[in-house]
Amino acid sequence: MSMLRLLPLLMLSGLGLVTPLASSSSASAAADGTPLYWRDPSGAPRWSATPMRDSQGRDYLPVYEVDEPSAAPKPKAAIDPNRKILYYRNPMGLPDISKVPKKDPMGMDYVPVYEGDDADDGTVKLTPGKIQRTGVKSEPAERRPLTILVKAPGVIQLDERRVSVIAMRSESFVQKIADVTTGSRVAAGQPLMEIYSATITSAAADYLSTIQSKTTGGNETLGRGSRQRLVNLDVPELAITAMERSRAAPVTIQWTAPRDGIVLERNATEGMRANAGDVLFRIADISAVWAVIEVAERDLGNIVVGQPVTVQAKAYPGRRFEGTVKVIYPQINRETRTTRVRVELANPDFALLPEMYVDAAIDIAGTDTLLTVPESAVLDNGSRRAVLVDKGDGRFEPRAVKIGRRGDGMVEITDGLSSGEAVVTAANFLIDAESNLKAALKGFATGAEASGNTPSGPTQPQGHAGQHP
Repeated sequence: MSMLRLLPLLMLSGLGLVTPLASSSSASAAADGTPLYWRDPSGAPRWSATPMRDSQGRDYLPVYEVDEPSAAPKPKAAIDPNRKILYYRNPMGLPDISKVPKKDPMGMDYVPVYEGDDADDGTVKLTPGKIQRTGVKSEPAERRPLTILVKAPGVIQLDERRVSVIAMRSESFVQKIADVTTGSRVAAGQPLMEIYSATITSAAADYLSTIQSKTTGGNETLGRGSRQRLVNLDVPELAITAMERSRAAPVTIQWTAPRDGIVLERNATEGMRANAGDVLFRIADISAVWAVIEVAERDLGNIVVGQPVTVQAKAYPGRRFEGTVKVIYPQINRETRTTRVRVELANPDFALLPEMYVDAAIDIAGTDTLLTVPESAVLDNGSRRAVLVDKGDGRFEPRAVKIGRRGDGMVEITDGLSSGEAVVTAANFLIDAESNLKAALKGFATGAEASGNTPSGPTQPQGHAGQHP
């Protein structure tokens, strides 16, 4: 008996479906015929087509026809007289077909394959039971907006246009400082300090003298020039207006905040001398800030000015800040191969602080609808991408497709599929394996017919021992 005859039995035994009977039963049937094969006396899944001994010197036990459960009558597959039979296939799924009815070495009838069950349209047909057992699920391909995010780290920075410094333009002395420190929030026009400057006092007296002479018929152009001198010395507008109202030159000038914001730097100390150019205060408005993010070079082609950006700060895990791309810096970092992108963000409650780390996500898909399927629907072996189209009635068609962008668990299909066609999203690897098996069986049958060696029955046994894998 050949191993081809033994293979179905060995497979069943390996799965625990065939249990070796007691040796006494085998002995009682010894006179009925020649043993089918010999099995390991310890019950291990090892068999031999000829008598042999195990490693301990024990004889393998013979197994006779009557010992096999397969000797019981097998129900014969019902033949549908209304359908044309193309061929018969092996009941165990082995690559063996026949043009006429026959039995396998276990006495099982070959299964008829009808016209339509093995159509040449490239489809695979599964029974409803097999579909249910394997958990096959399908979903139609649809046109939908695709969420594709480019993620990049970044740092919060000040908006350069919202930073002001208070620097002296003449030699001055700080007479008094208001209760303002680094980190204090100030409003535009809020007093910061009082300054004495001989240059400013002289310019103020000259301006007031001009005003008085204007009242008595002085030169108006000269008056405008005197006022401009005070403006050039950066004297606050409120202080100039107070002079015009009182018509008296002040000894000290009250310096006020030029904008709403936070005091980032205070260098002024009461009684100190400030030279021209010395910065005494630096104030920034952080109601709007920048997020400068580092975008990888490979993603630059998808980034354009105006795209929406979502920013999350590590300090506020559940909060999102919305902004837009405003500037793409024209330079790539040589070491990191990234480019800086500026995102402008509203910060009304001052939650975002300078130098705070953030993570940005840029939606590069836009609002266009794309034909998409779930990523699980695409079978990709590196050189071939395909989906299994559910044709209904248990038929599935493998179809090559071209894919585009991916995002949010979906993948764009650019070619090979139409909107509304259902594709398999679960258990598609099992159907793909079934399709490959079907192709292999067809190739086997074609090769057998071409050589005139279509298998029709068992071969003679060859003496050797085998072990079930």
